[in-house]
Amino acid sequence: MNYILFDGPVRNALLPFTFTRPVADIRIGILTIREKWEKYLGYTTTTITEEYLSEKYPMVEMEENILINASFLPNEVLVEMIKSLEKNQAIFKGEEVVAFFTNNTQEEVDFDTYEIIDYNEEGLRIEHTWDIFAKNDAALREDFELLTEGRTSQPIPKSVNVISPENIFIEKGAKLEFVTLNGSTGPIYIGYNSEIMEGSVIRGPFALCEEAQVKLATKVYGATTVGPHCRIGGEVNNSVLFGYSNKGHDGFLGNAVLGEWCNIGADSNNSNLKNNYDEVKLWSYETEGFEKTGLQFCGLMMGDHSKCGINTMFNTGTVVGVSTNIFGSGFPRNFVPSFSWGGAAGFSTYITKKAFETARIVMSRRHVEFTEQDARILEHVFEETKKWRKE
Repeated sequence: MNYILFDGPVRNALLPFTFTRPVADIRIGILTIREKWEKYLGYTTTTITEEYLSEKYPMVEMEENILINASFLPNEVLVEMIKSLEKNQAIFKGEEVVAFFTNNTQEEVDFDTYEIIDYNEEGLRIEHTWDIFAKNDAALREDFELLTEGRTSQPIPKSVNVISPENIFIEKGAKLEFVTLNGSTGPIYIGYNSEIMEGSVIRGPFALCEEAQVKLATKVYGATTVGPHCRIGGEVNNSVLFGYSNKGHDGFLGNAVLGEWCNIGADSNNSNLKNNYDEVKLWSYETEGFEKTGLQFCGLMMGDHSKCGINTMFNTGTVVGVSTNIFGSGFPRNFVPSFSWGGAAGFSTYITKKAFETARIVMSRRHVEFTEQDARILEHVFEETKKWRKE
């Protein structure tokens, strides 16, 4: 069977992260949503997404296809329902389509002609940016079971101070000595060729993905995911770093999500709790205003390729777009549009030529090419986000 993941109606609610990727390629737990589906289904997937992303993330259509709403995370019940789908059948949760069968001769899909199958499980779904950290605990536990079932961990080094070793899984090539791992609060996954430096203290649930690194004497609270090739240091709490991003020095990152190729300067901090303990509001790209999150703790949302200088201070509930460069004293405003250059004293436009030069240098350091395809995507984001910048 050919499985296709589609963005669905929540795509705009997941900006700025979906400016540069389909919903399916958001990381939550240990794996991306796509990786979860592929592992459960046993098949590779392709994507229906925005036209400007489709060159990098193409769709492959075959004679018979099952389309899956990528905002829904897989579980055993849902996967079995999807594998059993036949022609003119669709799975719905309430008013929302979860998956449906289609063929390449159908000009349009009319669900009035479909047999509707109800999905009544409580499974995980990502509908807002803050869900990525707020639901990371549950997603991480599920991924841990998925990845470690029937497998044996590498031995825990003797110098490691460990609590609940049965909840710790270490992949080949991982390096860790003289650290503290507390698995009593949730599982701890340490990925291929990753490293935890001496003096670090980590409470689960926690995931350190392939080639990622925890710097000296770092303090980590669950549920935190450090994506592939990321670096963390200082104090990190309930945060998700997608991949290739750095928060390598002292300072606090909490209830936060960083996309790819981000860099947090030394001694930078984000607030995750308002002084009056009130509910946090967050910038919405859908309504173009600040919307209630229902959360008391909510920190920083930072899109791909964004950076901040040393000693940057972020207010509670700050949204930073794609390819921004933030520096200077004081708190920048709590919505920083994509391709902004500056800080609390004011912003100017970060022109694409300079942004792309930086991206090429940063990516080459990790032996990744900044392609013309990447440039075209960011050019589109630059144009699409003009309305929010003060030119």
